[in-house]
Amino acid sequence: MKSVLQDTKECYICRCTSCLEDHHIFFGTSNRKRSEKRGLKVWLCGNHHRNSPDAVHKNRQSDLRLKEMAQAYYEQNIGTRQQFIIEFGKSYL
Repeated sequence: MKSVLQDTKECYICRCTSCLEDHHIFFGTSNRKRSEKRGLKVWLCGNHHRNSPDAVHKNRQSDLRLKEMAQAYYEQNIGTRQQFIIEFGKSYL
């Protein structure tokens, strides 16, 4: 997995290194492909990905924090907010 947001294979949230899964920050068929293309993904342990109440696939606030962080990276390194909206459908900032 290539990520522009982290260079160490560890959970982005808790830094553990076991049971890791790659998480596309913007998911759904087309957004998943765009996340892959742009490197907007992170490693997450199973608990922070999908198993605990705070997991990004179960907790909207956890999900939004990653989306905000990824959009901020995009705007600083890739393109404008308008380009982000065109590519990912809306702004999270």
